[in-house]
Amino acid sequence: MQVSHSPRAMSVSFDEPNLIASAGLAPIMDLARTAGLRELADSWLSVPTDKGANAGLKIAALVAGMAAGADSIDDMAVLRHGGMKRLFSSCYAPSTLGSFLRAFTFGHVRQLDAVASRFLGNLAKQAPLLRGPGAEGFVFVDIDDTIIEVHGYQKQGSGYGYSGVRGLNALLAIASTKDTAPVILAQRLRKGAANSARGATRLVADSLATLGRVHAGSPVLCRFDSAYYGHAPVSAALAGGAEVSVTVRMNPAVKRAIAGIEETQWRTIDYTDAVFDETTDTWISKAEVAETPFTAFSSRKKNEHVCGRMVL
Repeated sequence: MQVSHSPRAMSVSFDEPNLIASAGLAPIMDLARTAGLRELADSWLSVPTDKGANAGLKIAALVAGMAAGADSIDDMAVLRHGGMKRLFSSCYAPSTLGSFLRAFTFGHVRQLDAVASRFLGNLAKQAPLLRGPGAEGFVFVDIDDTIIEVHGYQKQGSGYGYSGVRGLNALLAIASTKDTAPVILAQRLRKGAANSARGATRLVADSLATLGRVHAGSPVLCRFDSAYYGHAPVSAALAGGAEVSVTVRMNPAVKRAIAGIEETQWRTIDYTDAVFDETTDTWISKAEVAETPFTAFSSRKKNEHVCGRMVL
């Protein structure tokens, strides 16, 4: 006979009918209502069969659940705790929301992208997300990917990418200024083994179009690391009216450009914080920098060359 038992799982529910556990949820969802989240989802989403009915209400419920801390379908039960039923006109069961999401195809994901882009534009009308009137300087758009670790071999799309961790790969476009917090302009969830640059060209174009809705008129600088050094992403950024800062890969053209820099062109700079070099067992507090004209993608047709300057 076993006297002491350890439960395999435990759940906690908030059952006070006159209170809600997430005090900040009401103003968040009121802001979502003012920005037209439900109406946008009803207009743009076309999920078939009864699973796609009332798309606006279901999208609003999913947003509310995530704002309240839900990170799985089962966690959406948080919307049925306490006084939530008095706060929301429709409290869907987690299984209903799960069936709704499982009916999505990639086309519906693109429809949801359209909802998110327009919703962000409406939010910007309620409050300046990036900067107030009269502010100067660049709006920075950073493109990068991240690995979302998952567990279990049955997780659809999971795989081992460049990090060696089993997960999914998310590609993000984030806008920021020197004075404001970052704002996610666009995102794409990909297989875990996806190449970093996969889909980046389309994401760059989408993010710059969204930025035009959120904050138009300021100069834009797109920043990429070497994983996105390619003609397609760079040309997409330039076509969208942005300037580009990209880390170039070391290739013969780059080596020739570096070799052509004269010794007198190098300038010494001081680091704000010294860096310890384990190879030489010394602290490094200075470096030398230089810049030189550089034509990227010179192996392509002449009208596809991109002229700029290379900083080393």
